Amino acid sequence: MLTNLHPSHGWIDVPVDPRDRESTPPTPAFARESRWRQIDRTAEAAIDGIAISRWEDSRTASSHEATTPRDCYFIGIALKTTRAKLTRDREIIFDGVMPAGTLYVSAPSRSVGVQFQSPCAFLHFHIPTDHFPGELAATEGLNDLVLLRDPLAAELAKALIERGRAADHQFMRCLGQTLAMHLARLEPPRTRVNALPKWRLRRVEQYIADHFDRCISLSELANVAGLSKMHFAAQFRAATGYRPREYLLNHRTERAKTLLATTGRPLAEIALAVGFSTQAHFSTVFKRVSGQSPARWRAACKSDRVETEVPSRRRPAPEMGWTSAAA
Repeated sequence: MLTNLHPSHGWIDVPVDPRDRESTPPTPAFARESRWRQIDRTAEAAIDGIAISRWEDSRTASSHEATTPRDCYFIGIALKTTRAKLTRDREIIFDGVMPAGTLYVSAPSRSVGVQFQSPCAFLHFHIPTDHFPGELAATEGLNDLVLLRDPLAAELAKALIERGRAADHQFMRCLGQTLAMHLARLEPPRTRVNALPKWRLRRVEQYIADHFDRCISLSELANVAGLSKMHFAAQFRAATGYRPREYLLNHRTERAKTLLATTGRPLAEIALAVGFSTQAHFSTVFKRVSGQSPARWRAACKSDRVETEVPSRRRPAPEMGWTSAAA
């Protein structure tokens, strides 16, 4: 096999002997949890003491409880947006929307309960305490720490999911160590902003859903919530992980996806229908939120639908690529 460089992914394919492929079949990079945060730490998913697993639940409501082992920190990274309520000793730690990329940390020997109020998907890391500075043990800085939409954590999770079965032990160990260093260098928040109460949040969400197709100002949303602009913006972000304008743009993007997938309307027409003044602005925001231009997203959506409606008659190949493994 010739060596190939892949600039877009940043790795190199090295020559592989076919006999090696047969003798060492690829194994999943992370274990699938049968119960929330419950994994076999003696499995191959534990590398250098770092255990990585994936939790998914399609139910709209579920409750769980777990205690972090005494010799490690627990880190959860949300792979999709969900609603959750975290509690410890009857104290509410977090209650609201967890956007994709949310990072949650629990210290050794600490128990926590969770109530998920929508489907969820998480990557879970158990990282030994010796990967963190010793002084952290004497502080509360990394206990019950919730960081909404942590960019580095989101990128690390994405890298692991994309590699799937192609992720080797060294790659996984590197990700775990990078995550530990990232957390050790964080400055814990000194003040905690109360999240927008649920009844106020529902009023604002409904107002956005009813008027997303026109210009909505911050003052307008603050009036709907019955708060000043400053207090509303801070509490809304604490509850959702988004600034009000970010939330509005994401809502418009999701509505645009529905129109792209179910209609053949031109992009300019869809842009106006969901509240953007120009197609250029629509395309810029859509690509930033979804990672693809509207046209590419629509084409990919149609391709996926065709594959679902007309399954291949050929038997699937015994070896799956990393895209299948990560699904």
